[in-house]
Amino acid sequence: MADLGKVDREFFDEYIYPNLGADRDDVTLGPQHGVDFGVVDVGGKAVAMATDPVFVMPSVGFERAAWFAFHILMSDVAVSGLPPTHLSIDFNLPPEITDEQFSTVWETFDEEARELDVSVVTGHTARYAGCNYPMVGGATAVSVGEYDRLVRPDGAQVGDRVVVTKGPAIEATGLLSIQFESLMDGALDPGTIQDAKDRFYDMSPVRDALVAAAAGPVTAMHDATECGIFGGLYEMARAAGVGIELETDRVPIQPGVLDACDFFDIDPWVSISEGTLLLSVAPDGVDDVLDALDDEGIPAADVGEVTEGSGLVVDGDPTPHPGVDPFWGTFEEYMGKLEAED
Repeated sequence: MADLGKVDREFFDEYIYPNLGADRDDVTLGPQHGVDFGVVDVGGKAVAMATDPVFVMPSVGFERAAWFAFHILMSDVAVSGLPPTHLSIDFNLPPEITDEQFSTVWETFDEEARELDVSVVTGHTARYAGCNYPMVGGATAVSVGEYDRLVRPDGAQVGDRVVVTKGPAIEATGLLSIQFESLMDGALDPGTIQDAKDRFYDMSPVRDALVAAAAGPVTAMHDATECGIFGGLYEMARAAGVGIELETDRVPIQPGVLDACDFFDIDPWVSISEGTLLLSVAPDGVDDVLDALDDEGIPAADVGEVTEGSGLVVDGDPTPHPGVDPFWGTFEEYMGKLEAED
């Protein structure tokens, strides 16, 4: 297991996968490493479910932090192609959170849930000693819909085109630039820093996924979270038993990203990028998907192809899974610099 971040496939296969409880016929998609959601059949309906930590960073402001926390929870079921419908949430809150701060978090959750027509169906809320930001609980998001609308994570087929929205390191750029703006000041010009901070509200793939799935024959979707675009595409290829070829010069890159990644000395292609959606699309549907995303103001491009074989090929070179995302170590390093500055 890595010191920080998600477990790798070897740990998952050795410790988690062999111990999944009862083998039930109604589980139509079970846990796999690098796959965003599972599916249960309930009366002929597909019920997609995904569980994630409740991630709240007070340093970005409680309203902004809550917006991001909510969209993290929705993103993994949204890539099923089925609109999110329900939420079960557990808050294990640090003792120092005030009633007013929690009210801001929960009212923001309520506002975003109403916008997406999501209902909170159960939960748990408490303060506990030993609980710390940013991981303050966990939640399961649910999407209910018809099977013919479900986009399976293992559905990429040879000949499909690969589409990427927004580009690399969206989350790494947005969070690091807001958290450590004072350390960037002087090293980068104010306009560039603002561009990097503006990536914060790009950190949701929910609208990307729902727009794309409604527009054309999308065969698989994946949110480029830990280990970024390279890690996410590698996982998509592995899930489907295919290869993926990526041409990086075709990937959209948002303002401020490369400058921020250079400042923090992280590789944007393997850095966490919540908000970046990775898709495989049948060739005859690519234009429809790209047009629909463009109509919604979502940057996207056709950046490669699904091929026979296995693994990821980047600009002609076989590329392994990154293994470890540089974001977590960088965040710890710069927190130390920020504390030393204070």
